[in-house]
Amino acid sequence: MSDPLPLGRRAAAEFVGTAALVAVVVGSGIQATSLSHDVGVQLLANTLATVFGLGVLIVLLGPVSGAHFNPVVTLATWWTGRADGEGPSARDVAAYVPAQVAGAIGGAVLADAMFAEPLVRWSGHDRSAGHLWLGEVVATAGLVLLILGLGRTGRQGAAPVAVASYIGAAYWFTSSTSFANPAVTIGRAFSDTFAGIAPASVAPFVAAQLVGAVAGLALVAVVFGRPAPAPGPAPAPASGPAPGAPEPAPTTS
Repeated sequence: MSDPLPLGRRAAAEFVGTAALVAVVVGSGIQATSLSHDVGVQLLANTLATVFGLGVLIVLLGPVSGAHFNPVVTLATWWTGRADGEGPSARDVAAYVPAQVAGAIGGAVLADAMFAEPLVRWSGHDRSAGHLWLGEVVATAGLVLLILGLGRTGRQGAAPVAVASYIGAAYWFTSSTSFANPAVTIGRAFSDTFAGIAPASVAPFVAAQLVGAVAGLALVAVVFGRPAPAPGPAPAPASGPAPGAPEPAPTTS
């Protein structure tokens, strides 16, 4: 495995990517509500912008940081890779997660600024209900299963299309419209617009996402099993003949 880029650059990529993702989600929600009063049309516009934006961001920043943009993804990849060193280290996690949260908040403020909304106004969109929390568990479990499953099957190159497509589908098949991301959830509380979430609803959503992450890890273990251990070095050849092998013929001088 090639040496990773400096941690500062990778954390910066996570900050920029998460900020851009939230700007897309919040900004497209504001734009949609200004163009149509039909909630279905608003959600469709928000979905399409998110799908396209997320796919582009994964393609662009994936080679730098892995394009997590999501504390759940960072924690899940750390947990599964901690034994063989394939995933992010604990030091990476400590840098990525704050960068993702800060980026999400910055992205929400940026979207508000672009549409002349108050830069910070707590969302009044209450999302406190059991069926919404269940939707977050399902959405997050599916996301973790998808991302880790792509890694287990050697199809990481499909991630931009697969992850963006999954999020687009989950916007519609889950009751919560698939936040599936603690950082994005926190960021969206800073904007009282179509995509916002009331601050009082944030903690239960994040808790549901963490439960979903655990469920996703369990599904990965059930479906794909544990990753095979890396092969060790080949044993050095014995200095003498193998047991049962014929003795070498004597040489003449």
